[in-house]
Order: sequence, then structure tokens, then C-alpha cells
Amino acid sequence: MGKREFHGVVLMLFLWVCGVTASVTYDHKAIIVDGKRRILISGSIHYPRSTPQMWPDLIQKAKDGGLDVIQTYVFWNGHEPSPGKYYFEDRFDLVKYVKLVQQAGLYVHLRIGPYVCAEWNFGGFPVWLKYVPGIAFRTDNEPFKAAMQKFTAKIVSLMKEERLFQSQGGPIIMSQIENEYGPVEWEIGAPGKAYTKWAAQMAVGLDTGVPWVMCKQEDAPDPVIDTCNGFYCENFKPNKNNKPKMWTENWTGWYTDFGAANPRRPAEDLAYSVARFIQNGGSFVNYYMYHGGTNFGRTSGGLFIATSYDYDAPLDEYGLQNEPKWGHLRDLHKAIKQCEPALVSADPKVTSLGYNLEAHVFTAPGVCAAFIANYDTKSSAKATFGNGQYDLPPWSISILPDCKTAVYNTAKVGVNSWLKKMTPVHSGFAWQSYNEEPASSSQDDSIAADALWEQVNVTRDSSDYLWYMTDVNINANEGFIKGGQSPVLTVMSAGHVLHVFINGQLSGTVYGGLGNPKLTFSDNVKLRVGNNKLSLLSVAVGLPNVGLHFETWNAGVLGPVTLKGLNEGTRDLSKQKWSYKVGLKGEALSLHTVSGSSSVEWTRGSLVAKKQPLTWYKTTFSAPAGNDPLALDMSSMGKGEVWINGQSIGRHWPGYIAHGSCNQCNYAGYYTDKKCRTNCGQPSQRWYHVPRSWLNSGGNILVVFEEWGGDPNGIALVKRT
Repeated sequence: MGKREFHGVVLMLFLWVCGVTASVTYDHKAIIVDGKRRILISGSIHYPRSTPQMWPDLIQKAKDGGLDVIQTYVFWNGHEPSPGKYYFEDRFDLVKYVKLVQQAGLYVHLRIGPYVCAEWNFGGFPVWLKYVPGIAFRTDNEPFKAAMQKFTAKIVSLMKEERLFQSQGGPIIMSQIENEYGPVEWEIGAPGKAYTKWAAQMAVGLDTGVPWVMCKQEDAPDPVIDTCNGFYCENFKPNKNNKPKMWTENWTGWYTDFGAANPRRPAEDLAYSVARFIQNGGSFVNYYMYHGGTNFGRTSGGLFIATSYDYDAPLDEYGLQNEPKWGHLRDLHKAIKQCEPALVSADPKVTSLGYNLEAHVFTAPGVCAAFIANYDTKSSAKATFGNGQYDLPPWSISILPDCKTAVYNTAKVGVNSWLKKMTPVHSGFAWQSYNEEPASSSQDDSIAADALWEQVNVTRDSSDYLWYMTDVNINANEGFIKGGQSPVLTVMSAGHVLHVFINGQLSGTVYGGLGNPKLTFSDNVKLRVGNNKLSLLSVAVGLPNVGLHFETWNAGVLGPVTLKGLNEGTRDLSKQKWSYKVGLKGEALSLHTVSGSSSVEWTRGSLVAKKQPLTWYKTTFSAPAGNDPLALDMSSMGKGEVWINGQSIGRHWPGYIAHGSCNQCNYAGYYTDKKCRTNCGQPSQRWYHVPRSWLNSGGNILVVFEEWGGDPNGIALVKRT
């Protein structure tokens, strides 16, 4: 037998063995991989929220932190930006990402959805889906189900072609269909129940060879596993006794929205929530997020969601370890893994050890593991268990892998905190500026109507910006012309930001927030005799991502628009002729690109504009030496968007100052997203991540569009250390 033939036989034997052993099933205790029950620790890392160059390091740090599984959503609007036109490159190279996880020796939980929520634009749905005739999202609706099935089957087929399911020898051990649908189903009733049943059957019919899950779905049809999402899930029970107790989202912090303080979740409480879940029979825990990353470009959604998606995750936005959280969880995972033989072999026996004290003991032939808990939020306790005594801080759990020795306590942090610094590496950029003139109505306008139109119906989300333009004619005999008070213009908008220009001059700006995106502009305005050009620049800050039929929610100036204080009383402008212009002139000219930026004359030197609205800035710089992560300090600017070498690092809005309550933070007691906030009175987001891989050694082009007006001389490139 020749060497090549021998290798061929070995390969065939290897594939046959893999085919026999590669399987994923489950029982009431755990997910079973290749015939072995597993306690699985997982973490969410969303591939488009970092760069492919960052992926290997993020995955390795996750592995070093004790993770077994990487969990990610699949982002429909990133992969199918127009119907039937698919994109799987760069940050959306899903196959490459899954293979990198496999190379690191970890598993994948692929949450296909394809609805993802995730503070992602439109909840992950492509905007074109809204305009499919007869469609209604996430219900028993044939056009929606057809589109959803087509995309889900596309992803499953792609994974099968690359042999990426565990049943084929790949890393994907489970998949998710839909996402947190239970509350929606409860609201809409019978059509929701029918849709749930259809979605489960459709997914199972794709024959992946691995289990499917549905999160927040108490009536998940067999064999789909229902799972829990939340800050705590110790009391969750699946809907059938033959299904394991799984936690698909343990929220490691919370998202930041523009105008809000930054959330933090103490490491002690996060560890406590995991230990409490495991001691109650849980076998799969996923951290949402383990690395949050960045909402590059215009991908953030849910209205007013910040560009940073740091989430106070164990790995920060830049991919650095967030200590002590990363290290404290790593030590927790080591302790849990030491208990695994007992955890997968027995159900816990629960014993009271005193007031607010409990022991959960797992015993099977040859193994014993115990979890000793103090649920009191104020008092430490000394618990007697077996032949030993154990000191328990408030709100803590000690883990005893041999039922004797406490190797870990959730409230005793043995890892030092790392104080992250932002160190300037480049400032004093040589800026050039270009002022964009406010648009105004003309006879040549191609889009016009005697009505106010909803913004997204006009823009199709091709831009954050839509101009609403009309004429206001003022007679010479108006009383205010002769010295009375200027009339009051009132504009009512569904959101999210509004700039009012009259005859090319800014008359005012109003903006909403996540809690209330709607807004009203009402102020005295300067009008002249004759024709006045009223131009309203309406700005969207992401599309909604969650809520009942969120695809029907509105944005933009829906009216009424009135002018009060004229001789005639109040003039309703809502139903007169309005013309529309999608986007900015600078967007149409692609001023953020090398070629586009050469199409206009830029102002230089001392004439560079400052504190002026609708201003574009550009400069060039060289990449600083080293590998430290980089960011832009934008604290001197107001609101807009930033590009590096033609790629958008996201919306900037340091002009939106964080409000709320920033009190002292005590880890003990149930956490909510309003607890342990920081950064009140400062910009909700000051620093904006610049991926190293987007830079050349020299000649990098930085372009900033400033919507409000700011001073670019205050912008600095900083390194994160």
C-alpha cells in the first residue's frame, strides 16, 4: 500500500469515527456532546461589532477566561442588504468567524433568529423587508414567513456546505430560532401561537443534527428547548422535564444610550448569579455580552443607542480584559468545572443552614460537590456544613468541589482592578472644513407633496437625514413686521432630532431620548416680508429594534406644523406643499472618501469653521506606533458621524450629556440596569473606537461631519492602556 493510499484510508477511518461520535442531544440535566453531559460556559461575541483582525484575540481571551462556547446572533440586514444580494465579507464573514472559534477548540451557539433585537438597527431586519407587499413582522403572515424561512435556510445551508454543525464534525452545537418572542405572542394571541409553532417546525425541518432553542418562549414546541434571559435565572424551569435548564443571556451590564449614564454591573453580583443558577441545576450559562464591541457605521438601533456597545462586559469595547470582572469569572469557571462530574450526575439536595443560608449538595458514586449560599444583602454569616465552618460575605456563594474545601466565593475578589487610561498620542490636527448649505425648496424638487411624510418611508434608511422644505409667504401688513412679537413656529415630530432653518439660518435644535423620542420645536422665528424658506432637517438615530410591530413605528415630522401670531391668527402649514430631499449634500458627494473629498473646495488655516452647524472636517494623520487600541476623543464636538479612510466608526454625540442617578454602588442585592450607573454630567460617550486594522502607516484620512457645531481643534487620537 502506497503512502498516499494509506493516508486516504486513515482519513476515511477518521471521518467514519467522527460521523459516529459527533452528536449533540440533551436530557433533563444537560446538553450531551458526543455522549457526554456537559456544564457549558458561553459568551456572546458578535462578529460585526469587532473586526476580523480582532477575532482571534477575542476568542483566545474567551477561552483563557474559561469559556466553552461562543454565542452570536446572525445579522440579516448585514448579510442581505437588498433582496437576494448576499454579503459575507469583512466583518460579516460568518464562516471565517465560526472556523476561527473551531480552531481555538471552542463550540458555537448560532442564534439565527433572524430577528435579533440586540440594540441593532431595525432588530436585524433589512429595511427592504418592510416594503414587501402585505407583510406584517413576526406573526402568522405568509410574506414574512416566506422571507424568514428563505434566509434561515440560506444560513443553515451555508453552515452545512462548510460542515460546521457538530453533527458534521463542526463546532456548532446548537442554534436558536426567533428571539424573545414569548412576550409578543402573549400580546397578539392566536396568530402568535401559530407563528411560534410554525417557526419551530420550520427550524427543526432544516435537519441540522443539533438542538434548537427558543429564548423567553415558555411554550416552545418539542423538541425545541425553551431558555431564560435576564439578570437572574435561578428559578427558571424549562417547559418539559426532559429539557435542560439553560440561560441564553446573563446580562453582564447594560447598553449605553445617548443622554444616559453608563451602566456597570459588579463582578461579585454577576458571579453570584451564575453560581446560584448552577446550584439550582442549571447547566448552560451564556454571558450577554462577553465582548460587546462597537456599533460601527449606522448599525446601532433601538433609538439613541450609543456607538459604544461596551456593555461592561468581561472584555471591554477594545478587546482588553475588564478587571476584576474577567479574572473573577475565570476563577468561577475553574471552580464550576471542578464540580462538573457531580453536577451532571445528580440533582441537588437542598438543606437550610440557618436564616438566609442554604446548601445545595450534588452527590453521586465517587463524587460530591456543594454550594453554600448566604442570601442576606447586609450581613456576613458563618455557616456550619459537614465538619467545617465557612465564612460567607453578604449575597455570596461558596463552591466546594469536594464538599469540604471552599475554593471560591463569589464576593471575595482575588483579582486586581485595572484602571484604564486614555492617553493622547496625536492632537493638533491640520483641519480643513467645508460648510454645507441648508437645503431649501425650489421648482426643480423631484419629491413633493401637499402633505408631511413619514421619514423612513422616504429615506428607506439610506441616510439618517431628511429635509422637509416649504415656503412661508409674509405680507407687508403683518402686525409683527411693524414691531410686534415675532410669530411662533411649532413643529411636532415623531423624532428623533430636529434642526429648524429659516432662510438658511439655524433657528433652533430639539431632540428626544430613548424614553421619549417624540419632540416639539416651538419658538419665535424671524421672518421677512415676501418669501421665506423653511427647511426642517429631521434626523433619525437608529431604527426601532423591539416592541409590538415596531416596523410600523414612525420617525420624522408628521405635524402639525403651525405659525402662530399672524394677522390671520394661526396658519397651519401641514397641508401646504412640502418638498423632500434625502440625505446631505456631503453624503451625495461622498465627502468621507478619498475621491469624493476632492470634489469640493475646502477651507484651510485660520478660516476653518468652528461652532457652525452642518460642517464637514477632514485631516490626515499617521498611525501611531505600537499595538495599543486607539480611539478618538470627540469631547469638543456636538453630534454627527466620523469616518477613517472611508469607513464609518459610527455616530458621535458627545454633546448629549448623561443624566440620571450616579450613586455609590453596593454589589449586594438584586441588580437592575438603573443601579451602579457612572459618568453623570459627562458626555454619554466621549471616546470612539478606531480599529487598528483600518489604518495605514501614513496618509490616513479622518473625516468628521458635525451636525450641531463644534471645535475640531479639540479632537485627539488616544490610546487605550
